[in-house]
Amino acid sequence: MNMYLSIALGGAIGACARYGVGVFAIRLIGHGYPYGTLIVNILGSFLMGVLIETMALRWSPPPEVRSLLVTGFLGAFTTFSTFSLDVAVQVQKGAFLIAGGYIFLSVLLSIIGLFAGLYIMRVVLS
Repeated sequence: MNMYLSIALGGAIGACARYGVGVFAIRLIGHGYPYGTLIVNILGSFLMGVLIETMALRWSPPPEVRSLLVTGFLGAFTTFSTFSLDVAVQVQKGAFLIAGGYIFLSVLLSIIGLFAGLYIMRVVLS
């Protein structure tokens, strides 16, 4: 199967799964807190750990299947899972300062980026 097609298929499934979890969380728990996002971030990170370790120790799928699951599905389900894997890799290498800096910068700069985008569009669209 073509690599791009594999990633696209996984992405479509992951995006639909993310939407489904969000809808389910609102119906089950309600509004007022981003429960759906929290759930997909935690679940996606857990699934990333399960998949990466399984593929490292027991299962060697073709590159297209790996990309469908990791880049496509989990990439669309939550990019937080990739962030978590990046941190874990640095921690396992003993690069705690790099991991900490990455966490700090990723969270802080992502939030700043979001507010910058909000501000710019409010100015442009007003």
